Amino acid sequence: MRTSIRLKAPKLAAIVGGIALSVSMATAAVPESEGPIKIVLNNWPSQQVLAHVSGELLKKIGYDVEYDPADAQLQYPAIGNGDLHFQVEVWEGTMKVPFEQQVARERMIDAGAHEAVTREEWWYPDYVEELCPGLPDWKALNECAQEFATSETAPMGRYLAGPVDWERPDRERVEALGMKFEIANAPQALTLWAELEGASRRKEPIVLFNWTPNWVEAKYAGRFVEFPAYHADCENDASWGVNPNLTYDCGNPESGWLKKGVWAGFPETWPCAFELIKNISFTNAQIAAAAAYAEVEEMSPEEAARRWIEENKEAWEKWIPACAG
Repeated sequence: MRTSIRLKAPKLAAIVGGIALSVSMATAAVPESEGPIKIVLNNWPSQQVLAHVSGELLKKIGYDVEYDPADAQLQYPAIGNGDLHFQVEVWEGTMKVPFEQQVARERMIDAGAHEAVTREEWWYPDYVEELCPGLPDWKALNECAQEFATSETAPMGRYLAGPVDWERPDRERVEALGMKFEIANAPQALTLWAELEGASRRKEPIVLFNWTPNWVEAKYAGRFVEFPAYHADCENDASWGVNPNLTYDCGNPESGWLKKGVWAGFPETWPCAFELIKNISFTNAQIAAAAAYAEVEEMSPEEAARRWIEENKEAWEKWIPACAG
């Protein structure tokens, strides 16, 4: 979808003054390039809403934007090649490696972190603790694996992971920790929440991928599984951790970063837009609210973005850079 700002010549002088006043911010900065800024859209609610919020703010200072769907992993080479330009949600837990590879190759630029602190991990609704004593410890979960078995996985338990493109080394972790679980990838985020809703209604055991900030925490009480604490060596040094022979014998970062990334040519092509993007910084509460508009109140990403902008004027006005004035 492409959106753009075009000001048509008014017919009456009186109209000119009124229109000029109402769009003064939108026309204050003349885009350095007339080409559209291509904003990545992924397949989960908060990213889609935040992408549209960012796009609306870019339009407010005079830029043309375009929203392009992209795979969560393949997006990074596409941004590195300049086919896409801006990603508003780079999650440490699932995107660190491909993102940092492109930054190291000087094909992408780290545009700074949000205030939000993230966590991505195995998660369960709190009633499951009655069915599996000892949670949230991963060893207790492993002892209760049969409680999570399905007809497809029995006698192994089932862990419902996110879509394949939300890549995490879950299978490597299961092997390294000797867990009695099989990994089942949900085809989309909606599948995760549909299964969570059904299991919660029937009070059935379920363990699935979840993250924070996310709207789920406002609707369902639950906890993350506690695996051995994350350390960078866990990913590349087999001698580190509880299994001396295999890597990934640990959990995900408990206080992960959430960053923004842009194509390496972005600052030169759209300098003022780059200043705005560097200033954008969402909090945990703001991201959870944005996702809830889409997922709980069933708004479209565009509608949710407009509502977020209406309700958070004090926050986003501080992000508008001086070059837009």
